[in-house]
Amino acid sequence: MFGSWTSEAFTIFWVVLVSLLAGRVAGDYVLAMWVGTTVYLLHHLIHVNRLYAWMRGGLRGRIPVGSGIWEEIFYLIYRLRRRNKRRKKQLIRILEQFRTATSALPDATVVLGARDEIDWFNEAAGRLLGLRKNDLGQHIGNLVRYPKFAEHLKNSRQSATVNIPSPVDEALQLEVRIVPYSQDSRLLIAQDVTQLRFMERVRSDFVANVSHELRTPLTVLRGYMETLNDGGAELPASSYQKMFQRMVEQTNRMQNLVDNLLSLTRLESGPVKPSAAVNVPVLLERLCMEANLMDTPEHAPVRLVLDTRVSLLGNETDLHSAFANLIANAVKYTRPSDTVTVRWYREESGGAGLDVEDTGPGIAKEHLPRLTERFYRAEIEGCRSKSGTGLGLAIVKHVMSRHDAELLVASELGRGSRFSCHFPPGRVIGDSGTQ
Repeated sequence: MFGSWTSEAFTIFWVVLVSLLAGRVAGDYVLAMWVGTTVYLLHHLIHVNRLYAWMRGGLRGRIPVGSGIWEEIFYLIYRLRRRNKRRKKQLIRILEQFRTATSALPDATVVLGARDEIDWFNEAAGRLLGLRKNDLGQHIGNLVRYPKFAEHLKNSRQSATVNIPSPVDEALQLEVRIVPYSQDSRLLIAQDVTQLRFMERVRSDFVANVSHELRTPLTVLRGYMETLNDGGAELPASSYQKMFQRMVEQTNRMQNLVDNLLSLTRLESGPVKPSAAVNVPVLLERLCMEANLMDTPEHAPVRLVLDTRVSLLGNETDLHSAFANLIANAVKYTRPSDTVTVRWYREESGGAGLDVEDTGPGIAKEHLPRLTERFYRAEIEGCRSKSGTGLGLAIVKHVMSRHDAELLVASELGRGSRFSCHFPPGRVIGDSGTQ
């Protein structure tokens, strides 16, 4: 810096000295000094022009050549440009990291300006709120049109939230929170709480249904016990037998309910067990034989049709539970004069299928979507006396999900029902034991 100023001082000294010498020779010092000053100013104008051209070009290209103080000015500007360039790259890198991090968030995040216009949003906001790039600058209330949201946007508090359906899919429930983070900006955060609300509803239904299912057998047991306690000695032996039989039936009912609840809880929350080869034909033969051995007057026969001998890669205990529930349901709701058909076959796609078909009274169409819900039992004509826990098909659904399979139900009133399990090719093991 001081060297540049020293060089500039020498330049001025030589201009003055040359001007004085020229003025002495010419006999006119004023004219000589004027010419010298003009030359000196032209020297600076040339450098100013170089600086202007360099700055107009965006400070790109090589640094201009200068002398004196101009050499130092050009170098300082060049160094400042390099420093700003490094800082800009660092800011861009930080911004990219921020965008990458916020894009990975499962919650929708939207930055709102002073007038609640959209300044920025992440990918989740596009997925949950339906926002697109051309929505930038739009008022958020014009895109999310729910009265509850508009009221919350106007009078939001940091701790308050509002629940609204998603503008993209009304089946999705969103919990929206608006947080101010600067003088004129706010952050909108929308979280998908569909599964949470579903679990809350399931828990509420679960408590209500379990209490109802347990109340009936407990009431029966309590009534018989009070009868035995009050005057049991005066009753004939035949009455004792009927009472104990009813008590055993109700005890078995509670036992089945507890067993099914434990199975369902294990399937929903337990780890997926390692897969092994399951000989499905042998398993079905055993289940059908056990069903046909039930010696009751209202029992419908079970016919097994094996179109293939392929096996499955899965968990035998879970598959046994699912298949047994399907067969037991079909037997329960089929007339003794009719037949339940169990068919194991290979599908054209390379997968395998199991059909459990009965010729019972059938199920109304409005009940079909809810058959696999816990404790849901459809009203079936002529079968009101048939009771169950309402958990069998829920167990089947979870077993199918664990085996990458699909459960389909087809039914027609008066013609019977067909429950089909479709297993993907990756789960099928050929007769030779190879997939």
